[in-house]
Amino acid sequence: MSVKDDLFQVEQGFWLAGKDHFRQHVDESCLLAFPQAGEMHGIFSNQQVAETVTSPTRWRDLTMSNRLLLEVTDDVAVISYRADVTRADGEPYSALISSGYVRRDGGWKLAFHQHSPV
Repeated sequence: MSVKDDLFQVEQGFWLAGKDHFRQHVDESCLLAFPQAGEMHGIFSNQQVAETVTSPTRWRDLTMSNRLLLEVTDDVAVISYRADVTRADGEPYSALISSGYVRRDGGWKLAFHQHSPV
């Protein structure tokens, strides 16, 4: 599988999988930038990020479009895309997303994640 396919597969899990996916794929610390009031902003531990997953069914019907990859080095990459998804309460949500990954011994780990609602 290509780096792009690997990273988008990991990224999809952040939308649709549960806490175990977060624990496995978030780096030791991760910079999060969410514009919505009450959401996380700043640098958080792997465990803190995993604890934000209140339900593995909080999102559904995910579509990722305009998928882009920037390979900074062999071990650092940034992806960007548009996410169109439905919240658990049925409300649609659309955002431009950027996520930065580092390759560690255990595979690709999320080190940066940012949302800009459309």
